[in-house]
Amino acid sequence: MSYFWLASVVLIAICAVFVFLPALKQRENNDQLLRDELNKAFYKDRLGELELETTEGLVNDQQDLITDLKQSLLDDIPTQPQVSEGKSLSPWLILIPSLLLMTLLSYGLYAHFGAAKQVANWQGITSQLPELSQKLMTKDGAVLTDQEMQALTLGLRTRLYYQPKDATGWMLLGRIALANRDANTAVGAMQKSYQLKPQDEDIQLGYAQALMLSQDPADQDLSRQLLQRLAKKDYVDIRVFSLLAFDAYERQDFAAAVKYWGVMQQMIGPDDERYEMLSRSIDSAKKQMKQAGAPSASVKVTIALDKAVNVDPNAVVIVSVHRADGSPMPVAAARYPLSSFPMTVELDDRNSMLESSKLSDLDTLMVRVRLDSDGNVATKHGDWFGESKVVKIDQAVNIIINQQYP
Repeated sequence: MSYFWLASVVLIAICAVFVFLPALKQRENNDQLLRDELNKAFYKDRLGELELETTEGLVNDQQDLITDLKQSLLDDIPTQPQVSEGKSLSPWLILIPSLLLMTLLSYGLYAHFGAAKQVANWQGITSQLPELSQKLMTKDGAVLTDQEMQALTLGLRTRLYYQPKDATGWMLLGRIALANRDANTAVGAMQKSYQLKPQDEDIQLGYAQALMLSQDPADQDLSRQLLQRLAKKDYVDIRVFSLLAFDAYERQDFAAAVKYWGVMQQMIGPDDERYEMLSRSIDSAKKQMKQAGAPSASVKVTIALDKAVNVDPNAVVIVSVHRADGSPMPVAAARYPLSSFPMTVELDDRNSMLESSKLSDLDTLMVRVRLDSDGNVATKHGDWFGESKVVKIDQAVNIIINQQYP
């Protein structure tokens, strides 16, 4: 705001200079002096004419005419001396009141017709930007009111105008657009954020979520690729599986939706209030699978840990379904992030390793579970594992991890 006042003062000063410069350079106006100068010029011109006429023989009495010319000049001299009309006013007596009037009038008109209130509100919102940004980052905007959302949007757009390479700012603007279901703004803002920081997982997730709102199939494919890439990380945000499940359900890939919702259940545990909601979503997807004639065979596995097991916090859970003869090559397998135990997972045809050999083709089977600590499924040294007995495909499987590879 200080720049506004400084600029306005400078403009008023410039106007004052141009308006009152003539008054400061006022010249004295003496009518008698001007008349004397004019008479002298006229007398000299007339003398020159008389000389020319005398030379040409047109005038014989040149001296008489000169005498008459002098007499006419004497007659033009006023008989009474001019009385002074008083001392002229000082230019400053005009300048100062006029300057005050112009200043008051300028600011008064701006206050009435200008955007002083809007500018003050904008300045106030800009000062609140750090606080509102932190609120959005920590609570995903859930506690922000509509007024705070509008204020944050204005503040962010102002900051991004001056700092266009602020990746976090673009991400926050994209999140607000997502909350308002503004797909175009969300995609544009998240794309700029992703271009600035392509390795940031929060930005990848936000960009994928924005692309999912797009009606362009290419955008949706890119969203799916980003989410699947995030799902392979050691630590996976639960929103990744939520978006994957939503996308699979919308594409009527109900088996994949059931799989991802099942993973979410394992991550949050049965005590979470969202657990029952996910169960209802899984039941709905299974009904859709039956109506579509899709194979509904699946294996539900509950996994527990023996007290002697020392769990590596970086480990992942690998569940594999094998033929009843115990062949090492699994028919189906899945990889899950480490969660609280006991945990329950469900495998189906979506987890089949080969198209020619599906889980639903088995009548009996056995299940192995391993805690993979190095991320390489081919190495087993030091990994803890457990396996089940041979069971029918429709039976629930309970496994205790209590053995360790040498």
